Amino acid sequence: MANVQYYDVILKPVVTEKSMNAMSEKKYTFLVHTEANKSMIKEAVEKMFPGTKVKSVNTMNLDGKTKRRGMTFGKTAKTKKAIVQLTEDSKEIEIFTGL
Repeated sequence: MANVQYYDVILKPVVTEKSMNAMSEKKYTFLVHTEANKSMIKEAVEKMFPGTKVKSVNTMNLDGKTKRRGMTFGKTAKTKKAIVQLTEDSKEIEIFTGL
C-alpha cells in the first residue's frame, strides 16, 4: 500500500442533491483516495476540520465507466466514495455552508 498522508486522503466533496439532503443528518460525502481505509478517512476528517468528531464512515468502490471514442474503447479511472457521519455534539464542516 502506498504511503498516503492524511491530507492526501480526501480529494474533494461530492455535491449532489442527495448528498446535500443528507447534510441535515450530519452526513457528508467525499471522494477519497482509492487505497484509503475507514480509519484513515476518520483521521483525515478530524485533522482537516477542527472540532469535528466522526461517528462512522461508510465507503464504496466505484468502477470506471466504459467510454468510446470512435472505434476504440477505454475506461475512466476507478474512484472511492466515503459518507462520513458526525456525532451530534460535533461542529459542522465549513466548506458546505452556503451551498
